[in-house]
Amino acid sequence: MFINMIGFAQEFPVKKEIVNNKRDSIPKSITIITDSILDTKNIIIKEQDSTLQDSIKPKNEILTDIVKYTSADYASFNKKKQKLYLYNEAEINYGEMNIKAGSITIDLSTDEVYAKGITDSIEGYTQAPIFTQAGNVVEPDSILFNTKTEKALIYHSVTEQGEGTVIANITKRVNDSVYFIKDAKYTTATDLDDPEYYIKLRKAKVVPKKKIVTGLANLFIYDVPTPIGLPFGFFPQSEKQTSGIIIPSFGEQNDRGYFLQNMGYYFAISDYFDLAIYGDYYTNGSYGFRAENTYAVRYKFRGNLSFRYENLITSERGFPDYSRNTIYNLRWSHSQDSKASPSSRFSASVNLGSSTYYRNSLNQINTGNFLNNTLASSVSYSKTFQGEPQVNFSVTATHSQNTNTEQINMTLPTFQGSVGRIYPLAPKNGSKKGIIQNINLQYSVRGENRIQTTDSLFFKKEMFDDAKTGLQHTIPLNTNFKIFKYFSVSASTNYNEVWTFNTVNKFYDPDEGKVVTEDLKGFDSYRTYNFSTSLGTTVYGMYNFEEEGEDRAIKAIRHVMRPSISYNINPAFDKYYETVEVINADGQTESEVEFSRFEGGLFGVPGKNFSSSMGISIANNLEAKVRDKDSTATEPKKIVLLNNLNFSTSYNFAGDSLQWSPVRMSGGTQLFNNKMSVNFGATLDPYALDNNNNRIDKFNIENGGSLFRLTSANLTMSYSLSSKDNKKDRDQGPEASNRPEDVLPKNLDFSNQQIDGPGEEEQEEQKPSELYNYKIPWSLRLAYAVNYSNSRRQNEISSHSLMFSGDVELSPKWSVGVSSGYDIKNQGFTYTQFRFERDLLSWRMSFSWVPFSARSSWNFFIGIKSSILKDLKYEKRRQPDQQL
Repeated sequence: MFINMIGFAQEFPVKKEIVNNKRDSIPKSITIITDSILDTKNIIIKEQDSTLQDSIKPKNEILTDIVKYTSADYASFNKKKQKLYLYNEAEINYGEMNIKAGSITIDLSTDEVYAKGITDSIEGYTQAPIFTQAGNVVEPDSILFNTKTEKALIYHSVTEQGEGTVIANITKRVNDSVYFIKDAKYTTATDLDDPEYYIKLRKAKVVPKKKIVTGLANLFIYDVPTPIGLPFGFFPQSEKQTSGIIIPSFGEQNDRGYFLQNMGYYFAISDYFDLAIYGDYYTNGSYGFRAENTYAVRYKFRGNLSFRYENLITSERGFPDYSRNTIYNLRWSHSQDSKASPSSRFSASVNLGSSTYYRNSLNQINTGNFLNNTLASSVSYSKTFQGEPQVNFSVTATHSQNTNTEQINMTLPTFQGSVGRIYPLAPKNGSKKGIIQNINLQYSVRGENRIQTTDSLFFKKEMFDDAKTGLQHTIPLNTNFKIFKYFSVSASTNYNEVWTFNTVNKFYDPDEGKVVTEDLKGFDSYRTYNFSTSLGTTVYGMYNFEEEGEDRAIKAIRHVMRPSISYNINPAFDKYYETVEVINADGQTESEVEFSRFEGGLFGVPGKNFSSSMGISIANNLEAKVRDKDSTATEPKKIVLLNNLNFSTSYNFAGDSLQWSPVRMSGGTQLFNNKMSVNFGATLDPYALDNNNNRIDKFNIENGGSLFRLTSANLTMSYSLSSKDNKKDRDQGPEASNRPEDVLPKNLDFSNQQIDGPGEEEQEEQKPSELYNYKIPWSLRLAYAVNYSNSRRQNEISSHSLMFSGDVELSPKWSVGVSSGYDIKNQGFTYTQFRFERDLLSWRMSFSWVPFSARSSWNFFIGIKSSILKDLKYEKRRQPDQQL
């Protein structure tokens, strides 16, 4: 009994004097009498607060916030050890901190939280911790966190930092803003269990969403170390745009020496506006720069602006082949969100500069554009005023530049305004019927300030010397009605008034012996009108091949024909014409020159001759119903044989000769399940030619020829083939793969090759297959064009060419492509480009080659796709040798 029992003595507390704590026992005031004689003036009264305050400060609570926890299996609290155990799908929320794990232990005595996964005999280690705080997510094997100091030790953590991921064996978390890691891997690979590459960080400091600063770091490829490394490194991780240096590319060119291209600096000015400055330098003195800006305001507008300039020097000063040339290019694109202002819109698409810019530019970002022979721009603002009638106006500035002829046409600006259609005689209620109720009129005005100049005078004051300005007012009056139920008739008259500020005057100069034309500035105007009417109908024809009890492949053909006859009258406005007499040396009138003072205007001259003509046109459409290959289909399949087959001509009643116009024929169709698009056209002249190959007023059939003489013809075909054509659920329609521009060579931007790789969405869709797919994906695009000319018995093929472009996907990661063409008439290949690409998961490798022509060059590239490591690359190129 003495061995197994323990006794405790009870201590009796010492009795203390009982203190009455009742509030009524505490005097509210104390009176002190200083004299035996009661004197109220000498009485001192001290008030005492009825609320007693403790001078000892209470201790801080162990936890400064409410702890919320859940678990699937159990939550057990050991009161003696002051520990809380959570098991299976455990979760803790403590302020901004959230921990999810298979097992969590909270030690209230040491203010520590330990989280780890749980081990299952079947699934292994599962429910690894997920630690989240202040938007940072860490996925370690286990974690030890101190709630008081907010420090933590994290074992084998996986943390997303910007576009990359940091995998660290041991991470010391100082606070939610600073981490220290040891023996970590930084990679942008998607397979984190076996990354194809990583940068090993021996020691590093991580500031989430800001930066990673490392010590010695080098590149590993599939756990094999490489000598590519740095003694220290800095990886920016800001989620916002940050300013920084743009690493250039380097190389050598035969006639300009060594060079650096696309070196620069990126300015992250604000969330709505940025700026990138690039520069090129060649050791022979050539240089160039470009500035690119992107701006955007959500739900309002977005756009980009770029300016490029190059100062090109060939050879060296003092040599006979020395030359110097400056070229520039300005591009601006602006689009407005449709929700910003439904009644008004502003847009811009500008591409202007030197005509030789794309041909002579040394920067390879312009390589794919050197085939361009036109530059075009348009800046417009439009506004709509709702109401009855509706009023619209627009102001547009346009620019068109031919880089071969260096001719530039501009309108600064063009103003267009219109008032909606008005039916003055229509009933207030119900539909409009008859010729009277359908009478309607409109009003439109167009004003232009047109400039025609050359490349050498562009942006100089001389370009405005020959500017032409004018306005044109148009008021059409129309009506339409039906006759004999099936014929539609329309009639219209048009009033036209032209205001011009450019006129001419012609006079005979006896000293020079010729008629002299002088330009006049000042306001002048003329007015014209005309009348036209047309009659048309639609005729349907159906021919059935199938009889009762038969099931033929072709069941029926439907022919839709739309004939139309029109009549036009244009009065003669000869009052606007004058005559200049040419006087010979004897003082006699030798000849007369007729002219109109409006020859120098924008909108032409009023018609001098009376015109009364009739137009004839026929539009045809052919469709067929065939047996559907799908045996479950209940209805025949409809196919289009001819999209259109049109014929048109006209007859001039007022003409004294050659009254018939040539017959113009055009047509088009789709073949081979809409894979091939065919368009054709021809011009047929009924009149014959004389011995000098000029048209004469005699029909060709009367001259011993055929009914019509073929003067011109053209044929264009485009064909698209693909290994995916047999799939029924294709996302794109047939017209998406028959565009002519798809046959042209690819425009490669060598300064940003990382962005050419597949996007994240495409990578997610490309799931690797365990079996080899013997059907290699491929695509082929063909374009064929031929033009025939015989207007003056030349009987020649004016142009004849074939273009093709194809791509073959040798494997899900390998693709090969070629774009080229052959000029059949001149017997030579057109611009040719070979290319291949290898998808190396996080890396991308590409090679492009232009084997011949003045732009022969090649470029090899291998680099990381991620923009954060885009400067980790190898690039080798041969630029085209250009002579200015």
